[in-house]
Amino acid sequence: MVDVGLASDVAIILVAAALVGVLAVRLGQPTIIGYILTGVVIGPVGLGLVEPSIITDTMAELGLAFLLFLLGIKMRIDDIRHLIAPIVKISIPQMAAIGLVGFGLAAALPFSVEESVIIGLAVMYSSTAVVIKMLNDKGEATSLHGKMDVGVLLAQDIVVVIILAVLAAGRPEDAADIAATLAVVMVLVTVTTVAAIAASRYVLPPLFRRIADDTTFLFLVAISWLFLFVLVSDQIDVLLAPFGIDAYLSVEMGAFLAGLAIAQLPYSKDLQGRVNPLTDLFVMIFFVSVALDFEARHLLEYWQEAIVVGAVLMVVKFVVFFSLLYWQRFDLETTFLGSIGMVQVSEFGIVVAVAAVETDPQFIGQEELGFITLVALLTMSVSVYFMQYNKQLFERAKPYLSRWEQTDPVEPAKTEYRDHVVVVGYDEIARRALRILEEQYDNIVVVDRNVEHVEAIEDAGYEALFGDFRYEKIRKDARVKYADFVFSSSDQVAINEILLDETSEETTVFVEAATADEAGRLYDHGADYVIMAPQLGVTQFIEYLESYLENRAAFDREIAGDMELLQSGRLFPDISDRPGGDHD
Repeated sequence: MVDVGLASDVAIILVAAALVGVLAVRLGQPTIIGYILTGVVIGPVGLGLVEPSIITDTMAELGLAFLLFLLGIKMRIDDIRHLIAPIVKISIPQMAAIGLVGFGLAAALPFSVEESVIIGLAVMYSSTAVVIKMLNDKGEATSLHGKMDVGVLLAQDIVVVIILAVLAAGRPEDAADIAATLAVVMVLVTVTTVAAIAASRYVLPPLFRRIADDTTFLFLVAISWLFLFVLVSDQIDVLLAPFGIDAYLSVEMGAFLAGLAIAQLPYSKDLQGRVNPLTDLFVMIFFVSVALDFEARHLLEYWQEAIVVGAVLMVVKFVVFFSLLYWQRFDLETTFLGSIGMVQVSEFGIVVAVAAVETDPQFIGQEELGFITLVALLTMSVSVYFMQYNKQLFERAKPYLSRWEQTDPVEPAKTEYRDHVVVVGYDEIARRALRILEEQYDNIVVVDRNVEHVEAIEDAGYEALFGDFRYEKIRKDARVKYADFVFSSSDQVAINEILLDETSEETTVFVEAATADEAGRLYDHGADYVIMAPQLGVTQFIEYLESYLENRAAFDREIAGDMELLQSGRLFPDISDRPGGDHD
């Protein structure tokens, strides 16, 4: 039976976080800041409505697992392979430099060496949540500076996962113990990674292919896959104890690797859209629960130091990123924009600090956690405005930075999918339309939720996205906003209205409708042409009837060709070869 008090605590958290989160969005701030402030307001620091409990701690731990799982799902190896070299060259020196600066700043303040080490480890990352949200909002995720920032963030996130795994092993006794713990963790991470990638090649494809058309079951199997890795990671010490091995692997690492295995499958983008809402729920509770453990003195113990350290770190981070991007010979604009977006301290810094507090014995106390949290909050809040107005800031700074302009810079890559075609769904009309559209456009992206259709579309040489068009992630990956021509073979009015809302005024949009009333509604919504399948059927019938009356031989050839087409069972037959095909 559910404890009424615990249930009411969760209800208060959800309602308060939702309200504050909406307010944060309206003010242009990351929702993470709103969630932490919610915990401050309703927790012991503020109104004292909610206190930490078993259920909030459990849901918070699930939030961290889901956050890392979602991060893993987004990491397609093929998408970042060509940027791995510059990403590694930038991310490793950057983390080392910022970590040392963070350590030095903390050591100069009233923190011990051990506390300074944790602070240095916590501040060396930039915020995945803030940077990716702002890049997506501004349409810069596929720009050269956007790709570099995302790549560096992924490298930082991998390091975070490893650090969390090391912290899960507890306090080391000496340097040899640290090295041994790190070695065991790296071996376990390597073995688990190999197992995850092997599963993504040999186990998951046939399994997911069988269930992909059942969206609910697909989601449940993906979540079960996550909890399988979480269980193994949590119980790895028990599993290896009979062999005399003391091993530790964090739940976060297991969740990340579970997502990494799914990321290599064509169903990953669709699953991102389905996992996102659940992740948002648990992540919200995680960040609220972080603040529930605070007392007023914890959060404000070092508020003056937090302001100074936050300001210094933002300047240092910009200089370090600028220097490293310049070293990799990127053009001045890419170097500036890529640097200005990475100046904040990450939410994962708070995650690392929480892990350091939860060790037995603790690496740091609640006051140090409050300090790190306050630094993250301050820097994330300010950096949002830097990213919002990054182009204007660059124009103002350009005269002073011109001396660092490269003579032969790395040219920005062309934006993916621009002035292209997006086809939503697959049916007979869409199939024939593709043959015509490919004569006019170089890039065609087809979105469909049927596994066999997706495979046939790819075999025919078109780009295919497996997923439901109703999910924002799918629409962003298809870059609907930047398409020149969009055709929806779905007659679902809701889907077509979403499509019409997201396309630009310059985009030509053809959609389908089932009834005349729905067609009128879509025309009012801005559609250029609404296809009514029954009308097309009538038109085809009239053409055949005329052919029958005027040229019986041609009619017989057309019917024979249609019968051959229907009996072939092929999704992409060469329709130009059949009699009458030139008129389709």
